[in-house]
Amino acid sequence: MKKIALRFSIVVFIMLSIVGTSMAQQWKSYIVGVKGDTLNRVDKQDKKQGKWVVRIESLRGEPGYEEEGVFVDGRKEDTWRKYSLMGDLLAVENYKWGMKDGSNLYYSSLTGNVAIEESWLAINPDKKYDTIDVENVDDPGHFTRVIIKNEGASLKHGTWKYFDPTTGFVTKTEFYHLGKLDADPLAKAASTDSPTSVKKDAAKASSKPKEVEDFEKQNSGKKKVRVRDGATGY
Repeated sequence: MKKIALRFSIVVFIMLSIVGTSMAQQWKSYIVGVKGDTLNRVDKQDKKQGKWVVRIESLRGEPGYEEEGVFVDGRKEDTWRKYSLMGDLLAVENYKWGMKDGSNLYYSSLTGNVAIEESWLAINPDKKYDTIDVENVDDPGHFTRVIIKNEGASLKHGTWKYFDPTTGFVTKTEFYHLGKLDADPLAKAASTDSPTSVKKDAAKASSKPKEVEDFEKQNSGKKKVRVRDGATGY
């Protein structure tokens, strides 16, 4: 039994040595997590890969934090979570090509409730120009293809909401279209029903046909001309 146990230990040691050697050959550096998984991997091209845990200590009055997520070829990808050094959730961010993309949530450090919800659009940094499909806010479900010059950063795009951290109610809403602050779609719709708009529509509806205008010009200054108007009793 002792010989079998010894042989088993040797086999396990050899296997771990092979795995360790293979890992060392594949990665320039890495750490082993508490669960035995490899974290914070850096490949031979000095690019961060796979799951990472980043810890930033407090410095000059600025609170530290810890964040975890995935790197692909040195760029943040998918969902990242940020925590205070006490373990409280501070943010849930989404990334594409290393840039913010989609919905990003930021939490109040006092109540733990959502304080801000941001909306971003990532532009492929490998292209000078990128073609994207943008949904028409006035006609949901319909998209327009737009060519955008790459400025090297994400664009604010979509609805931004600001919350009261205590009650959770929305206190402010902003709408962005490809980095530019846009008018509220509801306000746009309401503007079509404004008094000015109604007056314009009424004036347009009450405008006389060209034939009637020509007839009035030809008979202006003359005695009243009787015309048939469809009434009976002549």
